[in-house]
Amino acid sequence: MASEALVQLFHVYKQYAGEGPALADATLEVGRGEFVFLTGPSGAGKSTLLKLIFCAEPATSGQLLVFGRNVAKILPRHVPPLRRAIGVVFQDFKLLPHRTVAENVAVPLEVRGLAPRDVARKVAVVLRSVGLELKAGKFPLSLSGGEQQRVAVARALVGDPALLLADEPTGNLDPDRTVEVMDLIEAANARGTTVVVATHDRSLLERYQRRVIALESGRVISDGDAFRRRAGS
Repeated sequence: MASEALVQLFHVYKQYAGEGPALADATLEVGRGEFVFLTGPSGAGKSTLLKLIFCAEPATSGQLLVFGRNVAKILPRHVPPLRRAIGVVFQDFKLLPHRTVAENVAVPLEVRGLAPRDVARKVAVVLRSVGLELKAGKFPLSLSGGEQQRVAVARALVGDPALLLADEPTGNLDPDRTVEVMDLIEAANARGTTVVVATHDRSLLERYQRRVIALESGRVISDGDAFRRRAGS
């Protein structure tokens, strides 16, 4: 594990009204520069954990530090600057329907105040990398689910974030596109971005051989070496 922790959870619980705990006593850390998979069945707490790290929701109890800051104590006005250092691929994409592909991808750069010329250049480069340069002027609802997924990945990567959170980033992609998108995420990690990917896809765990944190019923049930295919499995 990298020596400097970028994300730290200490006995974190997340409880929704009328439900069992979405996270229960979660304690873990992600080091700067790591590439970590979160895995587990639906409802295990993977998406909830990513939302807490992104400050989309507060923990019910426990301590969560992101970039060394206790997010429970961050003033609301300080949340947007923290989020600007985080790229997120949401499971439901969260693309803006009335903005073009290029305009959607440009959002993280615009909020940082980059010059329009620099925004256009970076957007063109990342759209080419995900094979969508010919779709730049299209609107999200005219795209297939797989194309929308790639727009979401491009938007998350365009700003070279310090931390990338990806919730099922290959869920709507065919095998070839899955490899292309994961290779892009791996390349971002090689450039220094810390990566946390939530996935059901065991083939990703086998192919990329990174640290795997397994969740079940909101609890961390294992946290260790890269996934290995067991004989006969």
